[in-house]
Amino acid sequence: MNKLQEYLNSHDLSEIHPSDIAKILKQLDDSEFVDALKFVPKDLIGDVALALPDRYFDDVVENLSVDELSYAVTELESDDQTDFMQELEELDESKASQVFETLDEDDKQEITKLKTYNEDEAGSYMQFEVFTALKSEKVQDVVRRFAILRKANEIENVQNLFITNKDNKLRFTIGLDDLLIFDFSKTINENIELSDDSFEPKLAVDTDDIKDIVQQFEEYDLSVLPIVNTYGVLLGRITSDDIYDIIQDEATEQMYNLAGVDDDAEEDDGILKAGRKRATWLSLNLLTAIAASLVIAMFSDTLESMVALAILMPIVASMGGNAGTQSLTVVVRQLALGEISQGDAKRIIKKEVSISLINGFIFAIIMAIVSALWFDMPLLGVVIALSMLINLFVAGFFGATIPLFLKKMDIDPAIGSTVILTTVTDVVGFFSFLGLATYILL
Repeated sequence: MNKLQEYLNSHDLSEIHPSDIAKILKQLDDSEFVDALKFVPKDLIGDVALALPDRYFDDVVENLSVDELSYAVTELESDDQTDFMQELEELDESKASQVFETLDEDDKQEITKLKTYNEDEAGSYMQFEVFTALKSEKVQDVVRRFAILRKANEIENVQNLFITNKDNKLRFTIGLDDLLIFDFSKTINENIELSDDSFEPKLAVDTDDIKDIVQQFEEYDLSVLPIVNTYGVLLGRITSDDIYDIIQDEATEQMYNLAGVDDDAEEDDGILKAGRKRATWLSLNLLTAIAASLVIAMFSDTLESMVALAILMPIVASMGGNAGTQSLTVVVRQLALGEISQGDAKRIIKKEVSISLINGFIFAIIMAIVSALWFDMPLLGVVIALSMLINLFVAGFFGATIPLFLKKMDIDPAIGSTVILTTVTDVVGFFSFLGLATYILL
Protein backbone atom coordinates (compact mmCIF):
# COMPACT_ATOMS: atom_id res chain seq x y z
CA MET A 1 0.00 0.00 0.00
CA ASN A 2 1.53 3.36 -1.03
CA LYS A 3 1.47 6.64 0.89
CA LEU A 4 -1.53 8.00 -1.01
CA GLN A 5 -3.63 4.89 -0.37
CA GLU A 6 -2.81 5.06 3.34
CA TYR A 7 -3.79 8.73 3.44
CA LEU A 8 -7.08 8.22 1.57
CA ASN A 9 -8.04 5.21 3.71
CA SER A 10 -7.45 7.15 6.93
CA HIS A 11 -9.49 10.23 5.94
CA ASP A 12 -13.09 10.99 5.09
CA LEU A 13 -13.18 11.71 1.35
CA SER A 14 -15.39 14.77 1.91
CA GLU A 15 -12.65 16.34 4.06
CA ILE A 16 -9.75 15.72 1.67
CA HIS A 17 -8.24 18.78 -0.01
CA PRO A 18 -6.59 18.47 -3.45
CA SER A 19 -3.46 20.25 -2.17
CA ASP A 20 -2.93 17.49 0.42
CA ILE A 21 -3.05 14.84 -2.30
CA ALA A 22 -0.69 16.90 -4.48
CA LYS A 23 1.75 17.20 -1.57
CA ILE A 24 1.87 13.40 -1.22
CA LEU A 25 2.23 12.82 -4.97
CA LYS A 26 5.26 15.15 -5.12
CA GLN A 27 7.05 12.91 -2.61
CA LEU A 28 6.81 9.84 -4.88
CA ASP A 29 9.22 8.72 -7.57
CA ASP A 30 8.07 8.41 -11.19
CA SER A 31 6.80 4.80 -11.04
CA GLU A 32 5.04 5.33 -7.71
CA PHE A 33 3.49 8.56 -9.01
CA VAL A 34 1.85 6.82 -11.97
CA ASP A 35 0.50 4.01 -9.74
CA ALA A 36 -0.78 6.47 -7.15
CA LEU A 37 -2.78 8.43 -9.74
CA LYS A 38 -5.19 5.49 -9.98
CA PHE A 39 -6.30 6.09 -6.41
CA VAL A 40 -6.97 9.84 -6.71
CA PRO A 41 -10.76 10.41 -6.52
CA LYS A 42 -11.99 11.18 -10.04
CA ASP A 43 -13.85 14.29 -8.96
CA LEU A 44 -10.62 15.72 -7.51
CA ILE A 45 -8.14 14.80 -10.25
CA GLY A 46 -8.55 18.14 -12.05
CA ASP A 47 -7.89 20.17 -8.89
CA VAL A 48 -4.95 17.92 -8.01
CA ALA A 49 -3.43 18.35 -11.46
CA LEU A 50 -3.62 22.14 -11.16
CA ALA A 51 -2.19 22.04 -7.63
CA LEU A 52 0.87 20.10 -8.83
CA PRO A 53 3.89 21.86 -10.39
CA ASP A 54 3.66 22.15 -14.18
CA ARG A 55 6.17 19.37 -14.81
CA TYR A 56 3.72 16.80 -13.38
CA PHE A 57 0.83 17.83 -15.59
CA ASP A 58 1.92 15.77 -18.60
CA ASP A 59 2.20 12.65 -16.39
CA VAL A 60 -1.37 13.16 -15.22
CA VAL A 61 -2.67 13.67 -18.77
CA GLU A 62 -0.81 10.68 -20.22
CA ASN A 63 -2.41 8.37 -17.68
CA LEU A 64 -6.00 9.52 -18.15
CA SER A 65 -8.38 8.78 -21.00
CA VAL A 66 -10.29 11.48 -22.86
CA ASP A 67 -13.46 10.59 -20.90
CA GLU A 68 -11.61 10.79 -17.58
CA LEU A 69 -10.10 14.14 -18.53
CA SER A 70 -13.51 15.39 -19.60
CA TYR A 71 -15.02 14.40 -16.26
CA ALA A 72 -12.13 16.06 -14.44
CA VAL A 73 -12.79 19.31 -16.31
CA THR A 74 -16.52 19.28 -15.59
CA GLU A 75 -15.81 19.04 -11.84
CA LEU A 76 -13.77 22.26 -11.91
CA GLU A 77 -15.00 25.83 -11.55
CA SER A 78 -15.02 27.85 -14.77
CA ASP A 79 -11.71 29.67 -14.22
CA ASP A 80 -9.96 26.42 -13.34
CA GLN A 81 -11.57 24.70 -16.33
CA THR A 82 -9.97 27.30 -18.58
CA ASP A 83 -6.57 26.93 -16.91
CA PHE A 84 -6.76 23.15 -17.28
CA MET A 85 -7.75 23.28 -20.94
CA GLN A 86 -5.05 25.82 -21.78
CA GLU A 87 -2.37 23.65 -20.18
CA LEU A 88 -3.77 20.63 -21.99
CA GLU A 89 -3.65 22.50 -25.33
CA GLU A 90 0.00 23.40 -24.78
CA LEU A 91 0.80 19.77 -24.04
CA ASP A 92 -1.39 17.91 -26.55
CA GLU A 93 -3.58 19.99 -28.86
CA SER A 94 -5.30 16.97 -30.38
CA LYS A 95 -6.27 15.51 -27.02
CA ALA A 96 -7.41 18.93 -25.81
CA SER A 97 -9.69 19.22 -28.83
CA GLN A 98 -11.21 15.81 -28.11
CA VAL A 99 -11.82 16.70 -24.47
CA PHE A 100 -13.35 20.05 -25.39
CA GLU A 101 -15.83 18.41 -27.78
CA THR A 102 -17.13 16.13 -25.02
CA LEU A 103 -18.00 19.05 -22.71
CA ASP A 104 -21.52 20.42 -22.45
CA GLU A 105 -22.38 23.65 -24.24
CA ASP A 106 -22.35 25.83 -21.10
CA ASP A 107 -18.82 24.75 -20.20
CA LYS A 108 -17.66 25.28 -23.78
CA GLN A 109 -19.08 28.80 -23.88
CA GLU A 110 -17.57 29.76 -20.53
CA ILE A 111 -14.12 28.43 -21.45
CA THR A 112 -14.25 30.15 -24.83
CA LYS A 113 -15.31 33.43 -23.21
CA LEU A 114 -12.52 33.37 -20.60
CA LYS A 115 -9.92 32.61 -23.26
CA THR A 116 -10.80 35.84 -25.10
CA TYR A 117 -9.29 37.95 -22.31
CA ASN A 118 -5.64 38.92 -22.22
CA GLU A 119 -3.54 37.43 -19.44
CA ASP A 120 -3.28 40.77 -17.63
CA GLU A 121 -7.04 41.45 -17.67
CA ALA A 122 -9.31 40.77 -14.71
CA GLY A 123 -11.71 38.80 -16.89
CA SER A 124 -9.20 36.02 -17.48
CA TYR A 125 -9.14 35.23 -13.74
CA MET A 126 -12.86 35.35 -12.98
CA GLN A 127 -15.27 32.47 -12.51
CA PHE A 128 -18.87 32.59 -13.64
CA GLU A 129 -20.27 30.74 -10.61
CA VAL A 130 -22.00 33.45 -8.56
CA PHE A 131 -25.01 33.51 -6.24
CA THR A 132 -27.40 36.32 -7.13
CA ALA A 133 -30.80 37.57 -6.04
CA LEU A 134 -33.23 40.33 -6.96
CA LYS A 135 -34.03 43.20 -4.60
CA SER A 136 -37.68 42.19 -4.66
CA GLU A 137 -37.06 38.65 -3.36
CA LYS A 138 -37.86 37.77 0.22
CA VAL A 139 -34.85 36.81 2.33
CA GLN A 140 -36.39 33.47 3.33
CA ASP A 141 -36.75 32.52 -0.33
CA VAL A 142 -33.16 33.51 -1.08
CA VAL A 143 -31.81 31.47 1.86
CA ARG A 144 -33.91 28.46 0.84
CA ARG A 145 -32.61 28.67 -2.74
CA PHE A 146 -29.05 29.01 -1.52
CA ALA A 147 -29.40 25.90 0.65
CA ILE A 148 -30.73 23.85 -2.29
CA LEU A 149 -27.90 24.98 -4.59
CA ARG A 150 -25.26 24.37 -1.94
CA LYS A 151 -26.49 20.87 -1.13
CA ALA A 152 -26.40 20.06 -4.83
CA ASN A 153 -22.82 21.40 -5.05
CA GLU A 154 -23.97 23.87 -7.69
CA ILE A 155 -22.13 26.66 -5.84
CA GLU A 156 -19.24 26.69 -3.39
CA ASN A 157 -16.96 29.14 -1.57
CA VAL A 158 -19.79 31.67 -1.36
CA GLN A 159 -19.13 34.61 0.96
CA ASN A 160 -21.34 37.23 -0.64
CA LEU A 161 -24.77 37.57 -2.17
CA PHE A 162 -24.84 39.79 -5.25
CA ILE A 163 -28.05 41.78 -5.70
CA THR A 164 -28.92 42.62 -9.30
CA ASN A 165 -31.82 44.18 -11.14
CA LYS A 166 -33.79 42.35 -13.86
CA ASP A 167 -31.11 43.30 -16.42
CA ASN A 168 -28.49 41.56 -14.25
CA LYS A 169 -26.80 44.87 -13.41
CA LEU A 170 -25.06 44.74 -10.04
CA ARG A 171 -26.65 46.93 -7.37
CA PHE A 172 -25.51 45.67 -3.95
CA THR A 173 -23.17 43.17 -2.32
CA ILE A 174 -24.35 41.56 0.92
CA GLY A 175 -22.18 39.34 3.09
CA LEU A 176 -23.78 36.12 4.26
CA ASP A 177 -23.24 37.23 7.86
CA ASP A 178 -25.36 40.33 7.17
CA LEU A 179 -27.96 38.27 5.35
CA LEU A 180 -28.47 36.06 8.40
CA ILE A 181 -29.48 39.00 10.60
CA PHE A 182 -31.98 40.36 8.07
CA ASP A 183 -35.70 40.03 8.70
CA PHE A 184 -36.48 36.86 6.74
CA SER A 185 -40.10 37.85 6.19
CA LYS A 186 -39.15 41.07 4.37
CA THR A 187 -37.64 41.58 0.93
CA ILE A 188 -33.96 42.27 0.48
CA ASN A 189 -34.71 45.83 -0.57
CA GLU A 190 -36.78 46.46 2.59
CA ASN A 191 -33.94 45.14 4.76
CA ILE A 192 -31.40 47.34 2.99
CA GLU A 193 -33.58 50.42 3.51
CA LEU A 194 -33.95 49.65 7.22
CA SER A 195 -30.23 48.99 7.73
CA ASP A 196 -27.67 51.62 8.69
CA ASP A 197 -24.95 49.72 6.82
CA SER A 198 -23.86 50.48 3.28
CA PHE A 199 -24.06 47.65 0.80
CA GLU A 200 -22.57 49.58 -2.11
CA PRO A 201 -20.44 47.03 -3.96
CA LYS A 202 -16.71 47.20 -4.50
CA LEU A 203 -16.33 45.92 -8.03
CA ALA A 204 -14.04 45.75 -11.04
CA VAL A 205 -14.52 45.81 -14.79
CA ASP A 206 -13.54 42.70 -16.73
CA THR A 207 -10.91 44.62 -18.74
CA ASP A 208 -9.20 46.15 -15.67
CA ASP A 209 -5.52 45.37 -15.10
CA ILE A 210 -5.20 42.39 -12.77
CA LYS A 211 -2.50 44.24 -10.80
CA ASP A 212 -5.10 46.84 -9.82
CA ILE A 213 -7.40 44.03 -8.70
CA VAL A 214 -4.65 42.52 -6.54
CA GLN A 215 -4.10 45.92 -4.97
CA GLN A 216 -7.81 46.19 -4.14
CA PHE A 217 -7.76 42.81 -2.41
CA GLU A 218 -4.73 43.84 -0.35
CA GLU A 219 -6.02 47.31 0.55
CA TYR A 220 -9.54 46.28 1.56
CA ASP A 221 -8.86 42.70 2.78
CA LEU A 222 -11.36 41.33 0.29
CA SER A 223 -12.28 37.68 -0.02
CA VAL A 224 -14.18 38.11 -3.28
CA LEU A 225 -14.69 40.85 -5.87
CA PRO A 226 -17.56 40.95 -8.39
CA ILE A 227 -16.61 41.52 -12.02
CA VAL A 228 -18.88 43.52 -14.33
CA ASN A 229 -18.67 44.66 -17.93
CA THR A 230 -18.53 48.31 -19.01
CA TYR A 231 -22.35 48.50 -18.70
CA GLY A 232 -22.38 47.28 -15.10
CA VAL A 233 -23.75 43.83 -15.92
CA LEU A 234 -22.50 41.18 -13.48
CA LEU A 235 -20.29 38.65 -15.25
CA GLY A 236 -18.61 36.72 -12.47
CA ARG A 237 -16.26 37.04 -9.52
CA ILE A 238 -12.61 36.79 -8.57
CA THR A 239 -11.86 34.98 -5.30
CA SER A 240 -8.95 35.37 -2.92
CA ASP A 241 -7.44 31.97 -3.78
CA ASP A 242 -6.78 33.20 -7.33
CA ILE A 243 -5.26 36.41 -5.95
CA TYR A 244 -2.90 34.40 -3.72
CA ASP A 245 -1.73 32.49 -6.79
CA ILE A 246 -1.15 35.74 -8.70
CA ILE A 247 0.83 37.25 -5.81
CA GLN A 248 2.95 34.11 -5.53
CA ASP A 249 3.58 34.03 -9.29
CA GLU A 250 4.60 37.71 -9.31
CA ALA A 251 6.94 37.23 -6.35
CA THR A 252 8.54 34.21 -8.05
CA GLU A 253 8.90 36.10 -11.32
CA GLN A 254 10.58 39.01 -9.53
CA MET A 255 13.04 36.74 -7.73
CA TYR A 256 13.93 35.03 -11.01
CA ASN A 257 14.27 38.32 -12.88
CA LEU A 258 16.58 39.74 -10.23
CA ALA A 259 18.79 36.70 -10.71
CA GLY A 260 18.60 36.93 -14.51
CA VAL A 261 16.53 33.75 -14.76
CA ASP A 262 13.38 33.17 -16.85
CA ASP A 263 10.55 31.77 -14.71
CA ASP A 264 8.79 30.02 -17.63
CA ALA A 265 11.99 28.27 -18.66
CA GLU A 266 12.77 27.17 -15.10
CA GLU A 267 9.34 25.56 -14.67
CA ASP A 268 10.09 23.40 -17.71
CA ASP A 269 12.07 20.19 -17.27
CA GLY A 270 14.06 20.90 -20.44
CA ILE A 271 17.70 21.50 -19.56
CA LEU A 272 18.60 23.12 -22.88
CA LYS A 273 15.75 25.64 -22.73
CA ALA A 274 16.65 26.78 -19.21
CA GLY A 275 20.34 26.70 -20.09
CA ARG A 276 19.86 28.99 -23.10
CA LYS A 277 17.89 31.52 -21.06
CA ARG A 278 20.53 31.58 -18.34
CA ALA A 279 23.31 31.83 -20.90
CA THR A 280 21.78 35.03 -22.29
CA TRP A 281 22.19 36.79 -18.96
CA LEU A 282 25.57 35.20 -18.31
CA SER A 283 26.76 36.54 -21.66
CA LEU A 284 25.68 40.03 -20.70
CA ASN A 285 27.34 39.60 -17.33
CA LEU A 286 30.55 38.51 -19.06
CA LEU A 287 30.59 41.73 -21.06
CA THR A 288 30.15 43.80 -17.92
CA ALA A 289 32.94 41.84 -16.21
CA ILE A 290 35.20 42.60 -19.16
CA ALA A 291 34.34 46.29 -18.80
CA ALA A 292 35.40 46.16 -15.14
CA SER A 293 38.60 44.34 -16.13
CA LEU A 294 39.41 47.07 -18.65
CA VAL A 295 39.23 49.61 -15.84
CA ILE A 296 41.68 47.52 -13.82
CA ALA A 297 43.99 47.25 -16.85
CA MET A 298 44.19 51.06 -16.96
CA PHE A 299 46.03 50.92 -13.63
CA SER A 300 48.24 47.90 -14.28
CA ASP A 301 51.41 49.87 -13.44
CA THR A 302 49.92 50.93 -10.12
CA LEU A 303 48.98 47.35 -9.25
CA GLU A 304 52.44 46.05 -10.17
CA SER A 305 54.10 48.55 -7.86
CA MET A 306 51.89 47.74 -4.85
CA VAL A 307 50.60 44.20 -4.18
CA ALA A 308 48.44 45.44 -1.29
CA LEU A 309 46.11 47.11 -3.80
CA ALA A 310 45.31 43.78 -5.48
CA ILE A 311 44.55 42.26 -2.09
CA LEU A 312 42.19 45.03 -0.98
CA MET A 313 40.59 45.85 -4.34
CA PRO A 314 37.86 43.14 -4.25
CA ILE A 315 36.65 44.43 -0.86
CA VAL A 316 35.67 47.80 -2.33
CA ALA A 317 33.73 46.29 -5.24
CA SER A 318 32.08 43.63 -3.07
CA MET A 319 30.84 46.11 -0.45
CA GLY A 320 29.45 48.38 -3.16
CA GLY A 321 27.74 45.48 -4.91
CA ASN A 322 26.11 44.18 -1.75
CA ALA A 323 24.97 47.63 -0.60
CA GLY A 324 23.53 48.33 -4.04
CA THR A 325 21.70 44.99 -4.09
CA GLN A 326 20.10 45.82 -0.74
CA SER A 327 18.78 49.14 -2.07
CA LEU A 328 17.73 47.55 -5.35
CA THR A 329 15.81 44.72 -3.67
CA VAL A 330 13.97 47.06 -1.31
CA VAL A 331 12.91 49.46 -4.09
CA VAL A 332 11.88 46.69 -6.51
CA ARG A 333 9.74 45.03 -3.84
CA GLN A 334 8.11 48.31 -2.76
CA LEU A 335 7.30 49.09 -6.39
CA ALA A 336 5.71 45.67 -6.76
CA LEU A 337 3.58 46.24 -3.66
CA GLY A 338 2.49 49.68 -4.87
CA GLU A 339 4.10 51.39 -1.87
CA ILE A 340 5.94 53.95 -4.02
CA SER A 341 3.91 56.64 -5.78
CA GLN A 342 5.05 58.79 -8.71
CA GLY A 343 6.06 61.63 -6.39
CA ASP A 344 8.10 59.37 -4.11
CA ALA A 345 11.23 59.12 -6.27
CA LYS A 346 13.20 61.86 -4.48
CA ARG A 347 12.27 60.53 -1.05
CA ILE A 348 13.30 56.97 -1.94
CA ILE A 349 16.61 58.02 -3.52
CA LYS A 350 17.41 60.30 -0.56
CA LYS A 351 16.64 57.50 1.91
CA GLU A 352 18.75 54.88 0.12
CA VAL A 353 21.68 57.25 -0.41
CA SER A 354 21.56 58.31 3.25
CA ILE A 355 21.58 54.70 4.47
CA SER A 356 24.46 53.84 2.13
CA LEU A 357 26.47 56.87 3.26
CA ILE A 358 25.97 56.08 6.95
CA ASN A 359 27.11 52.49 6.40
CA GLY A 360 29.86 53.81 4.11
CA PHE A 361 31.31 55.99 6.87
CA ILE A 362 31.21 53.14 9.39
CA PHE A 363 32.88 50.53 7.17
CA ALA A 364 35.27 53.06 5.65
CA ILE A 365 36.67 53.81 9.10
CA ILE A 366 36.89 50.10 9.93
CA MET A 367 38.74 49.28 6.69
CA ALA A 368 40.99 52.32 7.01
CA ILE A 369 42.20 51.08 10.39
CA VAL A 370 42.51 47.46 9.24
CA SER A 371 44.43 48.40 6.07
CA ALA A 372 46.76 50.83 7.85
CA LEU A 373 47.65 48.24 10.48
CA TRP A 374 47.79 45.31 8.04
CA PHE A 375 50.22 46.92 5.59
CA ASP A 376 51.67 49.57 7.91
CA MET A 377 50.59 52.30 5.47
CA PRO A 378 48.30 55.01 6.92
CA LEU A 379 47.71 56.57 3.49
CA LEU A 380 46.50 53.23 2.14
CA GLY A 381 43.82 53.33 4.82
CA VAL A 382 42.79 56.78 3.57
CA VAL A 383 42.58 55.51 -0.01
CA ILE A 384 40.35 52.52 0.74
CA ALA A 385 38.17 54.59 3.08
CA LEU A 386 37.52 57.24 0.44
CA SER A 387 36.89 54.71 -2.32
CA MET A 388 34.47 52.72 -0.15
CA LEU A 389 32.59 55.90 0.70
CA ILE A 390 32.35 56.83 -2.99
CA ASN A 391 31.26 53.36 -4.07
CA LEU A 392 28.61 52.94 -1.37
CA PHE A 393 27.19 56.36 -2.26
CA VAL A 394 27.00 55.29 -5.92
CA ALA A 395 25.52 51.92 -4.88
CA GLY A 396 22.72 53.53 -2.91
CA PHE A 397 22.00 56.07 -5.64
CA PHE A 398 21.88 53.64 -8.56
CA GLY A 399 20.28 50.87 -6.46
CA ALA A 400 17.29 53.22 -6.09
CA THR A 401 17.30 55.02 -9.44
CA ILE A 402 17.69 52.00 -11.76
CA PRO A 403 14.37 50.30 -10.82
CA LEU A 404 12.60 53.67 -10.59
CA PHE A 405 13.80 54.54 -14.11
CA LEU A 406 12.80 51.14 -15.51
CA LYS A 407 9.36 51.47 -13.92
CA LYS A 408 8.95 54.92 -15.51
CA MET A 409 9.79 53.35 -18.88
CA ASP A 410 7.12 50.64 -18.30
CA ILE A 411 9.77 47.93 -17.99
CA ASP A 412 9.72 45.37 -15.16
CA PRO A 413 12.09 46.96 -12.58
CA ALA A 414 13.57 43.58 -11.75
CA ILE A 415 14.70 42.73 -15.29
CA GLY A 416 18.39 43.44 -15.79
CA SER A 417 18.67 45.64 -12.71
CA THR A 418 21.30 43.53 -10.99
CA VAL A 419 23.50 43.32 -14.09
CA ILE A 420 23.44 47.10 -14.57
CA LEU A 421 24.04 47.74 -10.87
CA THR A 422 26.93 45.25 -10.62
CA THR A 423 28.61 46.89 -13.60
CA VAL A 424 28.30 50.35 -12.05
CA THR A 425 29.58 49.35 -8.61
CA ASP A 426 32.46 47.29 -10.03
CA VAL A 427 33.61 50.00 -12.43
CA VAL A 428 33.24 52.83 -9.90
CA GLY A 429 34.78 50.74 -7.13
CA PHE A 430 37.88 49.74 -9.11
CA PHE A 431 38.30 53.15 -10.73
CA SER A 432 37.97 55.13 -7.49
CA PHE A 433 40.24 52.82 -5.50
CA LEU A 434 43.00 52.49 -8.09
CA GLY A 435 42.66 56.12 -9.20
CA LEU A 436 43.00 57.43 -5.63
CA ALA A 437 45.90 55.03 -5.02
CA THR A 438 47.71 56.33 -8.10
CA TYR A 439 47.14 59.94 -7.06
CA ILE A 440 47.86 59.62 -3.31
CA LEU A 441 50.34 56.76 -2.95
CA LEU A 442 52.50 57.01 -6.05
